[in-house]
Amino acid sequence: MTKLPDAVRTKLEAPNFWHLATINPDGWPQVSAMWVDIEGDDIIMNTAIGRRKERNLRRDPRLTLSMHEQGNAYENVEIRGKVVEFVEGDAAIDSINRLAKKYIGEDEYPWLTPGERRVKLRVEPTSAHHLAR
Repeated sequence: MTKLPDAVRTKLEAPNFWHLATINPDGWPQVSAMWVDIEGDDIIMNTAIGRRKERNLRRDPRLTLSMHEQGNAYENVEIRGKVVEFVEGDAAIDSINRLAKKYIGEDEYPWLTPGERRVKLRVEPTSAHHLAR
């Protein structure tokens, strides 16, 4: 585990959109736009159970997250890490609701579909790089 630099923590705390790269079974990368947050030294994400990224991460927990600053495309962050915990049930719903509040100002995630099950992903960062120009 790596200690996240303050500038990286600030990016994770803000409602920035991140790109999550996972590895498909055939070895090709798969990339998804994600909402993220931080709890202690861990990065938190959330997805629906059964989505490609969730299946990829259960098979191989390694990932890369990247973002570039909306107002400055030359400022970017790359974080590598691994999922250390998959949390389902009420804690996963609470997690997506907190992300919805952070990103869209809604108390509850408005796009939950009937029967959809969510999973909270707890990510331990192993490296973090911040480039600002």
